[in-house]
Amino acid sequence: MALASSLTRYYGEAGRDWLDAAPRVVAEHLDRWELRLDGAPMHGVVALVLPVTMADGTPAALKLQIDDPDHPGEGAALRTWDGHGAVRLLREDEQAGTLLLERLDSGRDLRSVRDDIEAVQITAQLLVRLNAYPAPPGPRRLSEIAAGMLDYAPDAAKLLADPTEARLVLDWAAAVREVAGECGDRLLHWDLHYENVLAGDREEWLAIDPKPLAGDPAFELMPALHNRWDEVLAGDDPHQAVLRRFDAMVEVMSLDRDRAVAWTLGRVLQNSLWTVEDGERALEAPQVLIAEALTGSR
Repeated sequence: MALASSLTRYYGEAGRDWLDAAPRVVAEHLDRWELRLDGAPMHGVVALVLPVTMADGTPAALKLQIDDPDHPGEGAALRTWDGHGAVRLLREDEQAGTLLLERLDSGRDLRSVRDDIEAVQITAQLLVRLNAYPAPPGPRRLSEIAAGMLDYAPDAAKLLADPTEARLVLDWAAAVREVAGECGDRLLHWDLHYENVLAGDREEWLAIDPKPLAGDPAFELMPALHNRWDEVLAGDDPHQAVLRRFDAMVEVMSLDRDRAVAWTLGRVLQNSLWTVEDGERALEAPQVLIAEALTGSR
């Protein structure tokens, strides 16, 4: 089972214990919240989602997820947005890590929009709405994330086999250092890729599954840049394909382009540091290509 595999990979024994307890937690919340199962279970990387019907017949979704100290505050973020651009939170059991959400169309996400510029524009329009709110207490802060990256980057660079790639990591860290003094306080989604945008009834598209963060909206662009990556590589000029997506989002979100470049290099850096932490000694090609596109270097 893919969910069991990913829970074990990321959380070890705690992941296995969570999965073993899931049937009991589901049964308790079905009874307590007067819910009836209404379809086959679904799952993401580390969460279980069950279609349910509420006592009054309203369709909903019961989401169970393991406590993740790296991504706290999903319930607080959804309460802050209150359905404006995001799935609506109906109930929450914070101690159990259980959310009752409005039901969206799990069979139709933003991958169904075939034009990649239209898809990133829809993503950017949602981000404008989501980022309009100051972050509530609970989520981590971009200032903390940036400080950690800048602290680790020199050591990570030394672990890369290619000196050229080591220099790239240090260059990306230098770009982050230029903007790290003003990290912002907006409520960020942090993970708005196409599969986290679902079709709904009350709005055409709504965001799901945030990894809340307090920070600068310019830190939000990366997930949409490497969606449907095979299409980027299939074109005549992959660098230009990345730039078209990037520029479309910058325009819709009215971002300062230089800050957007710097913070997107920050996402490149973040992803690359995770790669090194996982034991790899070479950078991932998509990360390098995106950075090249944004900086004009090849």
